[in-house]
Amino acid sequence: MSLSAKDKKLVKDFWAKISPKAEEIGDETLSRMIVVYPQTKTYFSHWKDLSPGSPSVKAHGKKVMSGVSLAVKNIDDLLNGLLVLGELHAFTLRVDPANFKILFHNFLVVLANKFPNEFDPELHTAMDKFLAKVALALSDKYR
Repeated sequence: MSLSAKDKKLVKDFWAKISPKAEEIGDETLSRMIVVYPQTKTYFSHWKDLSPGSPSVKAHGKKVMSGVSLAVKNIDDLLNGLLVLGELHAFTLRVDPANFKILFHNFLVVLANKFPNEFDPELHTAMDKFLAKVALALSDKYR
C-alpha cells in the first residue's frame, strides 16, 4: 500500500485547506476517541478533566495535529521525519501502537463529518493510506 503521487497531492492539498481548523479538529478527534474508546483514557489518567473539549483534551488535540502537520511535511520520508515522535511514544510514553490506528480512525470520522463535500471516496482512500503509513512510522521503534 504505497502512496502514489496523486495520493500525496490530495493529502497535501486537503491539509493546506483544513489546517487553519487543526486545533478544532484535534479537539474533536481526541474527544471522540476518549468517549468511543474509553480504554484510551489510561494514557491520560494524569489529567484532571477528560471530558470532551476540556483544556487538557484541547491541548493534546493541538499536539496531535502538530504531529499530523509534521507528517504531511515529511510525506516522502515518514520514517525519518517522525523519528523523534516515534521514539517519544515508544520509549517515554509507552503508547500501545494499536492506539495510533484508533486515533486515526477517529480523525477520519471527524474529517468526514466536518468536510462532507470535500471528503469523497478518493480523498478518503488517500488519507487512510497516508495515516496507515504514519502509524507504521510511529510504530517503527517498537520493533
